[in-house]
Amino acid sequence: MNLFREHIMSLPSLIEEVFPIFKAEAERVFDDAFCQQLTRLYTIGCGDSHHACLATELAFEQLAGVPTEPATSMQFARYAMGPQLSAFSSQPAEAIIGVSVSGGVTRTIEGVMRAGQRGMHTIAVTSSGQTPIAQAVQRVLTTRVPDVPNAQGVQVPGSRSYFASLVMLYLSAIRIGEARGALTAQQAEDWRMQLVATAEAIRSTAKHCDALSREIAERTLDATEFVYCGAGPNFATALFSAAKTLEASGDSALGQDMEEWAHLQYFAKDVATPTFLISTQDRDASRAGEIGVAMKTVGRRVIVVSPDSFDVGGAFATLPYAACDELFTPLVASIPTMLFAAYRAELKNEPYFRGFGGG
Repeated sequence: MNLFREHIMSLPSLIEEVFPIFKAEAERVFDDAFCQQLTRLYTIGCGDSHHACLATELAFEQLAGVPTEPATSMQFARYAMGPQLSAFSSQPAEAIIGVSVSGGVTRTIEGVMRAGQRGMHTIAVTSSGQTPIAQAVQRVLTTRVPDVPNAQGVQVPGSRSYFASLVMLYLSAIRIGEARGALTAQQAEDWRMQLVATAEAIRSTAKHCDALSREIAERTLDATEFVYCGAGPNFATALFSAAKTLEASGDSALGQDMEEWAHLQYFAKDVATPTFLISTQDRDASRAGEIGVAMKTVGRRVIVVSPDSFDVGGAFATLPYAACDELFTPLVASIPTMLFAAYRAELKNEPYFRGFGGG
């Protein structure tokens, strides 16, 4: 059994199951008074949790109307909030959300504690109110993820925990926007309905891309490295997709900003590197088309991940995903790339996480 694939296929049901619970949690934690005085938000995490912060930055800024700065936990704790920055004084209307599913990631705990010492409101997105990070903050958004049936005790590359964090962060952005008056009650409800509707978009995408992803994995068995490119919220999808390839099969994989690819990976020596171009065909549309042509022209095996296939002069393959609002595309665009990683590991007969033995 391909356990990673089984986890991916469970994601629509997970979203539908946790949605009402997480909605109530966001409404409990983000009271009107807190939201109305909020002037700036920082979001931090490591690994997938950091990717979730990047993916939801646009949602917090567009839906909540709050300037938001995502950062890695190390960058925030040791540099933005480092003890040597004694002149720095945060405003009491600023807040930080530390994302840690396990609740035990030391750098994230350090970051929220230092932010609290500087006067920020501190919030954790974590699996329970008893985790170490929950004990270090003022407010806790609990994101317990139900177990997968037949999990067989095998640690699988993270997908369910990542999606739980995304859903909680999206619901938080909507709740803050509603409380601040950036969204009317009806607009907030409409956004929530669009969010829960991504479950069906994921089902459709997984069904359509399952065989396609396996076929691409078969056609790229010769490759030794992979590049994933995305823009806006899907720069996070590119990073997350690369992480799943590394975790699943141990293959070298890089997540890159779409524009930065043209300034860096364009010059890479291995011209046939499979390169996933993740596009929403929204704000990134014109540049995605140009980058895709450049990728194909220099010899890359271009795999287009998009709700609408677009012409890059003959892509190596396409992985279409079901359309949704650009804010929520990280939930759907990551499905084909995760399936690819799951099948790559199966075909290469690689243990997840290299059996935790390192490279």
